[in-house]
Amino acid sequence: MERPRLLFVSLVWFFSLGGLGLFFPFYSLYLRENLGLSGTEVGWVLACLPMVGLVVQPAWGQLGDRTGSRARLLVWIGLGAGAGYAALALGQTFAAMALLTAIMACFSTALIPSTMAVTLAVTRDRGAHAFGFARTWGTVGFLIAVVAFPPLLDWIAPRLGVASRPGVSEPALALMFPLTGILVAASGIAALALPRTGQIAVRADRGDWRRLIGHAPYLRLLVFAFLAYLVLQGPMGLFPIYIRAHGGSIDTVSRLWIPMLLVEIPLIALSGASLSRVGARGLLGIGVVAGGIRWTVCGFYPESPLIAPLQALHGVTVAGLVIGAPLYVEAAVPERLRSTGQGVLAMIGVSLGGMASNVASGWLLEHHGPDAPYAVAGIGALALAALLPVLLPRPSLPEGEPEG
Repeated sequence: MERPRLLFVSLVWFFSLGGLGLFFPFYSLYLRENLGLSGTEVGWVLACLPMVGLVVQPAWGQLGDRTGSRARLLVWIGLGAGAGYAALALGQTFAAMALLTAIMACFSTALIPSTMAVTLAVTRDRGAHAFGFARTWGTVGFLIAVVAFPPLLDWIAPRLGVASRPGVSEPALALMFPLTGILVAASGIAALALPRTGQIAVRADRGDWRRLIGHAPYLRLLVFAFLAYLVLQGPMGLFPIYIRAHGGSIDTVSRLWIPMLLVEIPLIALSGASLSRVGARGLLGIGVVAGGIRWTVCGFYPESPLIAPLQALHGVTVAGLVIGAPLYVEAAVPERLRSTGQGVLAMIGVSLGGMASNVASGWLLEHHGPDAPYAVAGIGALALAALLPVLLPRPSLPEGEPEG
């Protein structure tokens, strides 16, 4: 019984992050080149995702905790996000893309925190290694998608009669929207097989979320997560534009993702062992330092031969920040509030911090050039890492809560 559960939650990760592997590395490039939006407009469209997430992420999380229907909600989130990604193909203007991105974000921004909460529930009794195994399949899906997509476009574009356009590296790039929609919807279908009882269905009482308001470790994690995503998220979204500004192509973008993900896979798979050695707080510090080094070199030395190999630090950042923060929540939040805890973390970090980061990075791109967002982000991330011992205590449950 346990093995099928792990299989299906792994499939949810595989399809959901596989869809993001088609979308995330190329969306800003599509907005900039295919639609001709300005740097500031690109920043605002990207900011629509976290802006909407500010509202919907905690709402989905609280709904999951109060009803205990976390698996059922994940089905609807996956299907809704799939439809939203596919609908982006309809937009042709800044206003249309902002609106469609906002609609899609009503589901897509809840997909990862909801999947994280469900995965932690399903793997809770099987140890941290089981969590790492399931989450690793998401990175595998992302890797397959990001590597296969450019050759697929090269093969399919002539057959669809898509003509080349001056200044546009890939005129058929809009195909990523329906393909992303199909993969993300498949994650919702895979969630149909997840259990509806046991740890995954633990319910919170009305007003239980107030237990988190005065809990210092959790609140200080939210502050740290906000600052981390503020300095790291925006430059990642604009990375294809940075590569194009320095003479690269869509194939270059795809190739640079390979070392990022090849390092990420074993680090996430071994996240259980890493957690036992350095703890969630240590993972967070390592992730932010790696991001700071990566963006500092990109910002100040864009022609350096180190640029390509340093992209492997992306895997360290993901394993440290994107995995470390949810594991910190798992250690600091009662299990009946895990969806709310993960949802609010995503709201403050990915959404609020990411929104501010996208807007600021877009402004820096337009007014100071493609290197400026990376120089500012690198310095900011290294400064934040230096402050980690002061900002973030070791995780602990609220007073009076039994240890898991």
